[in-house]
Amino acid sequence: MRWWGWGDPAAPPALPAHALGFLRENVGVAEQPRPPVALEHVSVAPSSLGESLLAKLRAIVGSDGVSDTHEQRVLHAAGKGYPDLVRLRAGEPEGAPDAVLYPADHEQVRALLELCESSSIAVVPFGGGTSVVGGVEPLRGEHGGVVSLDMARMGGLLKLDGESRTVTVQAGMRAPALERILAAEGLTLGHFPQSYEYVSLGGCAATRSAGQASTGYGAIEKMVLGMRLAAPRAEIMLPALPATAAGPSLRQLLVGSEGTLGVISELALRVRPAPAARIYEGLFFEDLAAGVQALEALSREHALPDVARLSDEHETRMSLALAGSGGVKGRLGRAYLGARGYGEGCLAIFGFEGGEEEVASRRSRALELARACGGLRVGRSPGQAWLHGRFAGPYLRDDLLTHGVMVETLETATQFSSLLSLREGVARAIAAALEARGTPGLVMCHVSHVYETGASLYFTLIARQNEDDLLGQWRKVKEAAVRAILDGGGTITHHHAVGRDHAPWMEREVGAGGLRALRALKAELDPAGIMNPGKLLGAAGLSRPPG
Repeated sequence: MRWWGWGDPAAPPALPAHALGFLRENVGVAEQPRPPVALEHVSVAPSSLGESLLAKLRAIVGSDGVSDTHEQRVLHAAGKGYPDLVRLRAGEPEGAPDAVLYPADHEQVRALLELCESSSIAVVPFGGGTSVVGGVEPLRGEHGGVVSLDMARMGGLLKLDGESRTVTVQAGMRAPALERILAAEGLTLGHFPQSYEYVSLGGCAATRSAGQASTGYGAIEKMVLGMRLAAPRAEIMLPALPATAAGPSLRQLLVGSEGTLGVISELALRVRPAPAARIYEGLFFEDLAAGVQALEALSREHALPDVARLSDEHETRMSLALAGSGGVKGRLGRAYLGARGYGEGCLAIFGFEGGEEEVASRRSRALELARACGGLRVGRSPGQAWLHGRFAGPYLRDDLLTHGVMVETLETATQFSSLLSLREGVARAIAAALEARGTPGLVMCHVSHVYETGASLYFTLIARQNEDDLLGQWRKVKEAAVRAILDGGGTITHHHAVGRDHAPWMEREVGAGGLRALRALKAELDPAGIMNPGKLLGAAGLSRPPG
């Protein structure tokens, strides 16, 4: 992956000319492109690890299992959040690990944690490095150094139980690698986050990830049946049971723990038969309220598609504009939509996966309910276009940054009764924060994960960068958005995790007692506090302060 962005370093720019023209007209772009600095010009402090400690680390994982090269330290200096990329592209990351460690198995992980604890070295678990909330930043806290523990060499298949439809893997296995293995057996995990191309399965579990098809397949916490965790002072092994009443769920305490309690080294996951049929199609609704009404009706009737994505009017307008005449815009035809009363409406994508007869039955019922709420079918082309480009967002962001455009995403979830008011409140707060910085922008939203009682909201904001204060602009917008989310009854994160960015608001979400309970668990497993300092549970001077 690019050290300064996303994807293959050799990949060409992804932003088409007509899209750049739309952005120039609507938000403004830089007069001249602003490429990232050269890798050799990225500034990192010298490693603080002495040769004696490096020798002890090599004794555990081998000489090729420890790297303190400039390139590897930069590659592990940050995740892929907006502040991370702004700093990296300028050649000024906030910090870098003193070394990168590559364990090959659980025993090596345990040995590394024991050595790091005794040497007061902070440990940051690193899977695919795709965090957008500061989850893999190499913070050392009160410790003498910090290392990145990269799980790339722990990507093996441990067991595939076709009869039980479970698979056990090392936590460093990448999602595409598992899908290739499962496809050969006629199976699928069904977990496809936008970061799918690069995520590790351990990282998905550690951050409580939700894939784009989670409405049908479930989010990662529904897929994790068992796991193995190495902590500085303990080891936890949870068998792959279909269900258990043995006290509070340790599985659910470890899923979403973000590397603050220990390192997830192995995972047992449930899998499903690969779909024999896959139908993705588009529908238009007169407005967002009508679309939400349809999703609520589908939920009540247990008729939701596997993918149910509903864009608001602003996101629909931009999606059609950026698609160009050969894309969704051309296929749908604005004239046709206008004639039917949907000229400024909202585009929904419904995706159905499964057996032929099952898909036909579910699809028929879902479309019947959608039509009753005013849904207009517009064919399969929009669904196929979305499916084709479902992982493209991060690539586009790189190009936008090159052209001086700020692009950020944030997400939440709430009950149906609050969904529309929350969307309005958050969008208004973001727009006001951008206006106050003199950089009015575009604020868009879509519903992407639907539940029995409510749904998620995923916001995208695009604005001209404030050249004099890039990170200050981001902080003001972030603070305004999160406060509006909490005031409106939403969660601080639906699937991006807490990381460093949301840690200041964790107590507001779980309460002081809940936060103390989580910190007590950390004190038991990691009394020296070496595991991923400043993330999830926060710590003075480590979490990014609001404002």
